[in-house]
Amino acid sequence: CSTVNAIQPFAASGAQPRSVDYGWDMVRGALAGAVAAGVWAAAEPWAQRVLRTSYSDVRMLGGLLTSGPWRTAGVAVHLANGAVFGAAFARLGGHGWRHGLVAAEVETLLLWPAMAVVDRIHPDRRSGAWPSLVSSARVFSYEAAMHALFGIVLGLLVHRPLGAHGPRARTSV
Repeated sequence: CSTVNAIQPFAASGAQPRSVDYGWDMVRGALAGAVAAGVWAAAEPWAQRVLRTSYSDVRMLGGLLTSGPWRTAGVAVHLANGAVFGAAFARLGGHGWRHGLVAAEVETLLLWPAMAVVDRIHPDRRSGAWPSLVSSARVFSYEAAMHALFGIVLGLLVHRPLGAHGPRARTSV
């Protein structure tokens, strides 16, 4: 039987059979993503001043969820989004600041058209507090810069490759 033949070398050496376990890599990626999203949220006031825009991702998310105080809801969703992105990044084998930067900027480009929807429904856009988002070079620059920050931090935190020829194998217990 081929299964027995595949396991025999482990039995002969006394080693346990190995299986792929993505769980820890995804948890590590999720934590890294949440931290990177937290760094983004903390850096927003600086980016808004430098890029001369009142737009904020945290405010965008929070404003879509509540008509009251938006900051707590916005930060919570931003951290959750970062965690999901980080888990996927790690699961797909992303590691290092270059991979993080590229992955985050690809996300910027893929999600940018959704700003047209935000333009139509967000309270700050409808009230005139924000310019048209989808056509604003400042908002696009903000998104590109903040995604770059997020991606670099994420990649630095998920710094080890998952294996030279694929995901790391972990010993089964």
